[in-house]
Amino acid sequence: MLSKLEHRGPDDQGVFFDGFSKNSENSKLSLGLGHRRLSIIDLHSGHQPMHNEDKTVTIVLNGEIYNYLELKTELQKKGHRFSTTSDTEVVIHLYEEYGRKCVDFLRGMFAFAIWDSRAQGLFLARDRAGKKPLVYYYKNGLFAFSSEIASLLESGFISKELDQNALDYYLSLGYIPAPLTIFKNVYKLSHAHTLFLTRDKLEINRYWDLDYTPKLALSEPESERELAKILEESVRIRLRSDVPLGAFLSGGVDSSAIVSLMSSMSPQKVKTFTIGFEEKNYSELRYARTISKLFNTDHHEFVVKPDALHILPLLVERYGEPYADSSAIPSYYVSRETRKFVTVALNGDGGDESFAGYERYHAMLMAERYRSLPRALRAIAGSMASCLPDSADSKNTLRRIRRFLEAATLPADKRYLRWIGIWSQHAKESLYSTAFKSKISSNNLESKMGAFINEMPQVPLVDRLLKTDVSNYLPYDLLVKVDIASMANSLEARSPLLDHKLMEFAARLPVQYKLKGTVKKYILKKYLEKSIPKQNLYRTKMGFAMPVGDWLRGKLKDLVTGTVLSEAALQRGYFNPQTVKTIVHDHVSGKKDYTYQVWSLLMLELWHQQFLKEGRV
Repeated sequence: MLSKLEHRGPDDQGVFFDGFSKNSENSKLSLGLGHRRLSIIDLHSGHQPMHNEDKTVTIVLNGEIYNYLELKTELQKKGHRFSTTSDTEVVIHLYEEYGRKCVDFLRGMFAFAIWDSRAQGLFLARDRAGKKPLVYYYKNGLFAFSSEIASLLESGFISKELDQNALDYYLSLGYIPAPLTIFKNVYKLSHAHTLFLTRDKLEINRYWDLDYTPKLALSEPESERELAKILEESVRIRLRSDVPLGAFLSGGVDSSAIVSLMSSMSPQKVKTFTIGFEEKNYSELRYARTISKLFNTDHHEFVVKPDALHILPLLVERYGEPYADSSAIPSYYVSRETRKFVTVALNGDGGDESFAGYERYHAMLMAERYRSLPRALRAIAGSMASCLPDSADSKNTLRRIRRFLEAATLPADKRYLRWIGIWSQHAKESLYSTAFKSKISSNNLESKMGAFINEMPQVPLVDRLLKTDVSNYLPYDLLVKVDIASMANSLEARSPLLDHKLMEFAARLPVQYKLKGTVKKYILKKYLEKSIPKQNLYRTKMGFAMPVGDWLRGKLKDLVTGTVLSEAALQRGYFNPQTVKTIVHDHVSGKKDYTYQVWSLLMLELWHQQFLKEGRV
């Protein structure tokens, strides 16, 4: 299991066993813990598994506790003695002092396991936002956990049966939300949750959640000042490291904010790293250069080309389950280039989900106004929409208008799913085979994803959408992507905008401070106007999209047809072969744009080839 995690921790490894002696009582659990270490803080004495003084408490931890120095000072006042300068040891003493409530004091990104030999219990926890992963298997008295599925499979416990319901979620969303994974009896521990295992039971609890009410009674200038205070502290504590640091820089609002603050706090030039494409419509290199020059950073660029996709098999293994966010590829490459210079990189992840940065938030409000129009006017608009061209260009304005009007009349939860999903329920009806449909239970995706939208009527719609994204897209798509891409290159990625104190503050802000008219991330941009040019702050958001649609019609055409339309893929029994052939043909010929659908099928089959070669309905 540890050998499969070497990329996550190339600097050290350790193991610990308890309860395996012949004289052990039958009531005691038998347990083994293993750890691979990427040394960041306390390079010489931070070896794990780590114990307390009498070795009754043992921990393995992945991540960083950013407020460990403050916590250590408080614990020393209470009489705790430390033998290292590691942040990991702080968690041990917190557990001794507060038990399972120790997670309430942590400010950081983490997944850890604590073995309490006195209580004969294993305590696992994940950080609030879901930065660090934790997957586990539990069946017939056997329990195993790891940071990655490929490592977990090495336990030998898992029979590798595909979970059809998880596959259904994957095709809808492009990722599989917790607690499911693609394998039966293998689960993700959800973000902001703990797990406690004894011989008699397995107990899972949520320890944190965002509250969007009541709203803070702050003026706009007061909100700016409070935002500045929290964000600056969030960046400052994430600069604690015994190894070199840098930053991902796209030139967008969030990464520019982080680089600006790092530059003001660092005595040396900040090293910045940017990924780009030859296709200028997708490349943000020019915006990153502007910020780099402004703050005089030591800047590095890398351009991703179609032939870079030879890395796909490695990414498939690292993710361990189907994953259809194509920006995983540039994320991997920017991490690889960054790791040549530093071991830690700060990024701007989390700003969109806290401060309403996605276009869909404004579109959802526009759709609400559209739904209030007289039915006759909406009927006319609907008829006009059906006449608009269905362009193969995903950035085509008429296509975007058509897409808006087709979903605008739907209730908010169904409209949200239409805009963020890959395969709609209607599309899946023609895609799925009869046999596969019979295997899927009535796990209503609309109920799962729409719960936050429908069950908090007292909360403004924008906040309900933010809550939905923070609970689903953020931890199980975006943060999975960044964790896997960075750790595949032995690089630690830190996200100041995901500091839970900042997230809590943003949640309580009035909606108009987040989305004001058409201005997204309003209060964050107002704060940044003092240091960043307005043309960078108020330009159209590009995101981290990749020109994969064009590539699938060009240099990757043979890869797609040879994989998705292979005999093995078509005979797995999940899909109607003719539907698959039509979609692939229509896309590669330029007749229609099925980028996301074709990519999801490609990544599914590549996963099958690595993990479940003989898998079929």
